[in-house]
Amino acid sequence: MKKFILLGSMAAITAVGCKTSTGELVGVQGRPEWFDIDPFGMMHIPMGSYNMGPSDEDAPYAHTTKSKTVSVQAFYIDQTEISNNEYRQFVYWVRDSIAHRALFESGVAEHAVENDAFDQPLEPPLVNWDTKIEYDQQEVREVLEFMFYPPEERFYRRRELDTRKLNYEYYWLNLRLAAAKSNRFKPSKSPDEKTGLDFINGYQSTSTGDNKTLGHYDVNDEITDGHGKYSIRERKDKDRSVFIVKDVINVYPDTLAWIHDFTYSFNEPMTNMYFWHPAYDDYPVVGVTWKQARAFCIWRTQLFNNWLAANGQTYVNDFRLPTESEWEYAARGGNALSPYPWGGPYIRNALGCFLGNFKPMRGSYIDDGGFHTVKIGMYNPNDYGLYCMAGNAAEWTSNAFDESSYDFSHDLNPDYVYEAQDNEASVLKRKVIRGGSWKDVGFYLQTSTRTYEYQDTAKCYIGFRCVQTYLGRAKGDDVNGGHL
Repeated sequence: MKKFILLGSMAAITAVGCKTSTGELVGVQGRPEWFDIDPFGMMHIPMGSYNMGPSDEDAPYAHTTKSKTVSVQAFYIDQTEISNNEYRQFVYWVRDSIAHRALFESGVAEHAVENDAFDQPLEPPLVNWDTKIEYDQQEVREVLEFMFYPPEERFYRRRELDTRKLNYEYYWLNLRLAAAKSNRFKPSKSPDEKTGLDFINGYQSTSTGDNKTLGHYDVNDEITDGHGKYSIRERKDKDRSVFIVKDVINVYPDTLAWIHDFTYSFNEPMTNMYFWHPAYDDYPVVGVTWKQARAFCIWRTQLFNNWLAANGQTYVNDFRLPTESEWEYAARGGNALSPYPWGGPYIRNALGCFLGNFKPMRGSYIDDGGFHTVKIGMYNPNDYGLYCMAGNAAEWTSNAFDESSYDFSHDLNPDYVYEAQDNEASVLKRKVIRGGSWKDVGFYLQTSTRTYEYQDTAKCYIGFRCVQTYLGRAKGDDVNGGHL
């Protein structure tokens, strides 16, 4: 009988404990279970420490690279460079978004959502982003005529999309600006006032404004902990919106780069065909600026996170450009002392075949099997499974270029950034590129070689790949951070 009484008491305690606090520190209950999702087309790179910089002499005496021991957090990185067809998905998304909004504003019924899920009218109506756009339909053609070249600009009267209209509006949080000491909340004491106190979020508060909503403060609000009054914020009316940066950028690659990058060189066929022709779908996208590459990462983040949200996953993660240290660590493939991604000191294999797409010998471009760029998976991967980390297309990183950055950057996830504005000096717009390209000599294929290009410049030999920070060990991971 005692056993039944004991069991009944335990059941009662359990039932009560599910609904009320037990007085114990147990954390927030009912949190959703999280599983890491390997992004499609990416490889997991385990955390590690390595000697960043050359393991051999500085052959050209450039003095821009030194040897420095750094540690890098685990991350995912694209197995290949972003291809023309992958970037085209971005371009088409921007095109369709512009078309959707134009059709909605013109009053085309099927491009508006007028009722909610409960069949109640929406005021105002929303854009129906899911409707398929019939570009050849007469009504649609008339509305979207502004997206095409005007008659006086058409070549042989061809109705072609005006790529100048493909502008992408996007936002990003400038966390470094928010973290600056001058912008952080720094309370200061003032003489205590004992009148008009309200209890908000665990502190007593007075307000000279009208806003007394729980958890929201007017710019003149003050709090006190009983020992003195503190100003809620002293950032000269700065709130979170100050650090949300809006940008608008044209997303179409600079296909003319194939011509303007070279003097007295016939590259018109590449300008006409490289980005849009199906023959080049699996070639690396080039002719994109650093800012376009960053915009692509933000778009890819939203694309992925919207899918996660639609499937009940509320925890998100960002795609971004790799830092210099991440790129070099991934390029080395675990071969700490090797100057090249493939793990050896030579650019040829035992059969005499070149191991990357670059400018070999005295300029015989075809000796390595390529003329310009080649397909993104043409050469053998390194020991991390990554293709073309040397040669084919050089790659943007997220870091600003400074000759002495190795001297002052941290050894924990080194990351030197500078957000240059359009009106600033060109020297401040330099961004690090890595890996060398199809038109570079062998020195630039070394994992430690660093050079730069300007953030608003597009070149026919620079592409990029994305990374995503690994958010920690999930089920099945080993103790050393490897991902199973």
